[in-house]
Amino acid sequence: MTAHNEAKKEEIAKIVLMAGDPLRAKKFAIEYLKNYKLVNSVRGMLTFTGYINNIKVTVMGHGMGMESIGIYAYELYKFYDVDIIIRFGSCGSYIKEINLFDLIIADQAYTESNYGLGFNKEKKDTIKASSDLILKAKKASEELNLIKKTKIGKIHSSMWFYTEGYDKGISNYTKNGVIAVEMESYALYLIAKTLNKKALTILTVSDNLITKQETTAFERQEGFIDMFKLLEKFVINLS
Repeated sequence: MTAHNEAKKEEIAKIVLMAGDPLRAKKFAIEYLKNYKLVNSVRGMLTFTGYINNIKVTVMGHGMGMESIGIYAYELYKFYDVDIIIRFGSCGSYIKEINLFDLIIADQAYTESNYGLGFNKEKKDTIKASSDLILKAKKASEELNLIKKTKIGKIHSSMWFYTEGYDKGISNYTKNGVIAVEMESYALYLIAKTLNKKALTILTVSDNLITKQETTAFERQEGFIDMFKLLEKFVINLS
């Protein structure tokens, strides 16, 4: 157990699915896990362990931002011997043609943050996801006939949700191949690489920052069904 996780080591699976919103994690656990149980609720970061097709899986909230997911991911990898973490969440599209509820498999994460200084002598602004997990996620999307609404690309892990006096401009990101923005994946990928573990992020587009379309808070919590189905198929393909 740690200061942030009261679960016993044997109560955490080798495969962990993480959502920023603990209620989204709870919804996935209730609807997709068999024989699940609550194993952690410290700071409201609900954590459930159960089974998908006889594969032991843990589903956990991680909060918002790199600092928050960094704490939980590091502890899972380092102290609970987790092998794979898959983050699933929402993002804002930087591309006009990417629609609400489209899926993004984040093969790379970019940040302008100095978060990486805590794990490397030199700051690296882009970290790659685990290549084998990218391929398995793509295969799962194809098997579910979701590939037409699935994009594979680089995302921006921003330090900020709100800013005043700073505006780098979306075009500065898109010219470097960035297609969407969220706030956590860079830290997850960096920690996985540092500890020789595996990580991937799968996202649903909740906002389009070009067209200004956006989903409601309820839709972000309850309406990401295709992402849930993709996660389920992905886990099954890991066996």
